Amino acid sequence: MTAGLAERLRLIVVTDPDCGGRDLVDVVRAALRGGAPAIQLRIKDADAGPMADAARALLAETRRAGALLFINDRVDVALAVGADGAHVGQSDLAAADVRRIAPPGFLLGVSAESEALALAAQADGADYVGVGPVYATGSKADAGPPVGLERIASISAALRIPVVGIGGIAAGNAAPVIRAGAAGVAVISAVMRAADPEAATRALLRD
Repeated sequence: MTAGLAERLRLIVVTDPDCGGRDLVDVVRAALRGGAPAIQLRIKDADAGPMADAARALLAETRRAGALLFINDRVDVALAVGADGAHVGQSDLAAADVRRIAPPGFLLGVSAESEALALAAQADGADYVGVGPVYATGSKADAGPPVGLERIASISAALRIPVVGIGGIAAGNAAPVIRAGAAGVAVISAVMRAADPEAATRALLRD
């Protein structure tokens, strides 16, 4: 399963409410046309109801395209709408607790900036870890200093599960992240704020 999952994690498009005045579903639909294998719904500080509505709208699109849908932070919303999985940070519900309430087959990603945190996430049942920011980024106000490609390499070598690099990644610098050992990359502004999200997605998958 890990090998198959790794292929589906080669690009995760993470949503951002700032889509340049465009509708979120329209931008995600364009990314899916471009071949995005996974979408992560991220709406910081959103109430559960509106987030569930947005998740259901995106789930209809990802199901049609054969892509995965992850929900950022809100495991309850992911379970309620039947999403493929959730992605949690270190201050969210712990991976071991998610495993206690999630059904078989529910995919779980965990943010882990260090090898120790990544190994703990793996032991607690994570299906993949997100590591970053790889490069400097302005998309996440709470992002720390860049961890660099060496951190990607060391964590990837230590784990049995896929590593996904995130932070400051665009078509021009995604390839070194993969060469360092990551199974894939996650991007926000490189697609969500691109003038042509479909073309931007295709460029990332070619990189």
